[in-house]
Amino acid sequence: MFDVEQLELWFPEERRSPILQQLIQSVGLTRMRADYFLRLWIYLCVKAEQAKNPQIKPPLPQLKTMFGSVICTHSEAAELFYCDKDQGGDRSAGMMLDKLAALRLIRKHFDGNTTCIEILPLPKIIQGSQTEQQVTLKLDDFDPRCDAIPVANLLAINYNWMNNNNDAVPHRISRLLRQWGNQYGTGMRVLRRVDNANPVAFYLLYPTKSTSDLNFFKPAKNALHLSTMSEIDPFEMAIIGDKTCTSVFIRSWMIDPLYLREYQAIFLQDAQQTLIRMQQDFPNLCDLHTLIIHPTYAQLGSALGFQHTHQDSRSSIHWMYLALDRFVALDVQQAIAQP
Repeated sequence: MFDVEQLELWFPEERRSPILQQLIQSVGLTRMRADYFLRLWIYLCVKAEQAKNPQIKPPLPQLKTMFGSVICTHSEAAELFYCDKDQGGDRSAGMMLDKLAALRLIRKHFDGNTTCIEILPLPKIIQGSQTEQQVTLKLDDFDPRCDAIPVANLLAINYNWMNNNNDAVPHRISRLLRQWGNQYGTGMRVLRRVDNANPVAFYLLYPTKSTSDLNFFKPAKNALHLSTMSEIDPFEMAIIGDKTCTSVFIRSWMIDPLYLREYQAIFLQDAQQTLIRMQQDFPNLCDLHTLIIHPTYAQLGSALGFQHTHQDSRSSIHWMYLALDRFVALDVQQAIAQP
């Protein structure tokens, strides 16, 4: 339970107070709503940091935004808001979340099973000294020797979100990434920090053997090879020069939320150039298939022109499709700028 004592440990009163005042003065919140929002912000930030590093200890060095959607049920919100009060329950917590969403402080997602909440960008005056120093990133090839484990830890966050647990094993993911990178590394790219070379974004464009194409028309949950313990991969990688290879499986796509806004278009444009290079190895490539496991990426896919294909109504995981030629010709900057 994340109570007042936990709140104090992770982000003490002397640090909360000036932010609370700025929320009241700059955003126009009542003190009560400002307090609830700040509690929620701290709680979600802690959960996001713990997903990346389970060993993290309090206090938080800073409050971040743009860390993506984090699971937070109405029950969790009620405990957070009313842990030091005599009244308040799940229903009133849900109504408060709706009010914060209406004020454009948060965005709520509901996938049919649970509620996820995203803290939206705040005025600079609120974040003040919270803002991190500018970090420069560069595009680079995935290095199986150096990048496999950092990228595996990055990807595990997405799979843990989907499963609502921390069971995704980075060791297994890193082993598969090294295997694929040694087979065909052209479709594997990263954005890495210039200062320390750590990868903070990754995509994997996987040329698929024609005998595996049928799997794109089966339930999407069957394709979650990275997050399962099965040793049998339903998708075989095509060999360079295979003229029957027509499909690319976007097997992974992730950017650390801290860098999403500034680098998303750059990373997508890089993927366009990578696909053009891949067509030299697989001359008949024409189909792009992607697996959606997080609502944020469904929104991005739709903006780029991807269409839903096979979808199991009982699952939030689903396939999306786009013709490769359409994607390569797309003005990415304009597409993602659309409201």
